[in-house]
Amino acid sequence: MPLIRETVVTTLAADGTPHLAPLGLIAGEEDGCWIAAPFHPSTTLANLRAVPELVANYVDDVRIFAGCLTGRRDFPLLPGSRLRPPRLAAALAHAEMRVVAVEEDETRPRFHCEIVWEASHAPFQGFNRAQAAVIEAAILYSRRHLLARETIDAEMRRLAIPVAKTAGAEELVAWEWLVGAFETEF
Repeated sequence: MPLIRETVVTTLAADGTPHLAPLGLIAGEEDGCWIAAPFHPSTTLANLRAVPELVANYVDDVRIFAGCLTGRRDFPLLPGSRLRPPRLAAALAHAEMRVVAVEEDETRPRFHCEIVWEASHAPFQGFNRAQAAVIEAAILYSRRHLLARETIDAEMRRLAIPVAKTAGAEELVAWEWLVGAFETEF
């Protein structure tokens, strides 16, 4: 199994409109690139085809992960340093990447991306278990069309335990957004 780093990526539409989306970037085993594999169809996929660049934003505020999936994408952005897509102002660090190759696939094309520029902006203070639980719940929500309702319900019950035990105010907000989104879906 390859390493997958959970990030929030910024991509650009052909008209220059930025788009934020949680996306696990896959460590390229052979070419040293990071691989973005957005599902088809998606805005991220369309944007990477239009503007083959992305910014991987490394964040510890899980409201950004949950917000992107629940219709709350109005997070402050700052210009990129070398490439066109902007970065999240809240990013602890970011990597600007250029697509160098594409492996087509009907479900999840794989965009091999080389890092053009990296920068750190703030210290990482560590994670609590609630942050990890919210990220897992966000992944569940993004794959709700692929999973059985019983599976999702069981996972959400399990993830609620570390949220109840370790969440701060930000994690509780993110958790509530996701729980509310699941309730609306089902």
